[in-house]
Amino acid sequence: MDRKDLADIASGRLSVQQLAQNFDDVAPPLDRQSALIAAQRCYYCYDAPCIQACPTGIDIPSFIRRITTDNLRGAAQDILGANVLGGMCARVCPTEILCEGSCVRNTGESQPVQIGALQRYATDWVFDSNTALFERAAATGKRVAVVGAGPAGLSCAHALARAGHDVVIFDAKPRPGGLNEYGIAEYKVLDFAAREIDWLLSLGGIRWEGGRTLGDDLHLSELRRDYDAVYLGLGLTGVNALGIEGEALAGVRNAVDFIADLRQCPDLSKLPVGRRVVVIGGGNTAIDAAVQSKKLGAESVTLVYRRGSTSMSATWAEQEFAKTQGVSVIEWAQPRRILGDAAVAAIEFEYTQLDDGGRLLGSGDCFTLAADSVLKAIGQTLIAPRTNGDGSAVIEIRSGRIAVNAEFETSVRGVWAGGDCVGGKVDLTVQSVEDGKLAARAIHARLVGGNGTTEN
Repeated sequence: MDRKDLADIASGRLSVQQLAQNFDDVAPPLDRQSALIAAQRCYYCYDAPCIQACPTGIDIPSFIRRITTDNLRGAAQDILGANVLGGMCARVCPTEILCEGSCVRNTGESQPVQIGALQRYATDWVFDSNTALFERAAATGKRVAVVGAGPAGLSCAHALARAGHDVVIFDAKPRPGGLNEYGIAEYKVLDFAAREIDWLLSLGGIRWEGGRTLGDDLHLSELRRDYDAVYLGLGLTGVNALGIEGEALAGVRNAVDFIADLRQCPDLSKLPVGRRVVVIGGGNTAIDAAVQSKKLGAESVTLVYRRGSTSMSATWAEQEFAKTQGVSVIEWAQPRRILGDAAVAAIEFEYTQLDDGGRLLGSGDCFTLAADSVLKAIGQTLIAPRTNGDGSAVIEIRSGRIAVNAEFETSVRGVWAGGDCVGGKVDLTVQSVEDGKLAARAIHARLVGGNGTTEN
């Protein structure tokens, strides 16, 4: 059959049953017996390196010890008191380079303690039963606007609500969750993001408004006027372009949009996918887009990265997982042009190399991959908050991120920011949660005085 007669991008490549199997939980939860065995491997280290490796500082030995005595409530409080999105982080954190990567049992002869799986075991029952672990402090009469319903905004909102403030969360999307709801592979999280947020909002004192965009129908000057404080957890919503010929052809799209469509699709058998998919990039988004394309039924999926595997922002575990799922990986190659008439038919790459100074150069040696779908995943950027032309103060942007001080306050007094829009050590869910938590302490201190703690 001639290629032009084939449905190059189509839905229903696999049966409903096969899709359900492909997108089932990639890391099924531990049962009680397995959890007890895993917990007993912990040495409960003093000054444990796993705690130091966790951006939110969860007392890992403490919660694991509580699991051994079936004190799941105490274990969950250890976790969620430090990281209110600890359930999601148990699923998506790159534990291999954080807590588990620092575990003293992580040697050539021994595997690390299964910290991520144990964290999920200790918290899942909380969300399944919607059990309340925290209470609000006495009302302060202060109101805070949080813009962005991703991990940073949710963390900040919950901490402020616990401290007795009234919080309104605004977000451009119709559903809260940010990256956790729209940007992470389905097989990692299933429907968990929504359940976790329902639990978080059940604390009270938090109102959610979707479909509100900063600089469009939501203005910073008005928020500063109407609220006692403002927190920006905007994330990185812009996407880098390839800047090459053929980028506007049908079949070329941003990987983040593909993942968002998949996460919001109620029936994956109706979601189109190409036969021959090429993903450009080396981060988690690239890996998630490539693996999910394969799981949807793509015949071939190739991930191409301009440098070597050690330079990829995706961890070694993510890279290995992609390969086990049938994704081919080509390193040291950069896209030159996308070929096709109305739609993509192929993409030309050039092999790359480093010069003596470590700069990336094209080698002049090119090759072509047939493709009907090209997914771009070469990084996301900040879309800076727009002003409404009223002469109000402008947020300072530095090196492509919102500039903040040590307490996460921006150049505009009374406006704080955190998460990926600020940047820092790592662009991870767990780091965004910590940013939101620390900013909430600073906001609370400004609003009511004291040491800024939001614990109760």
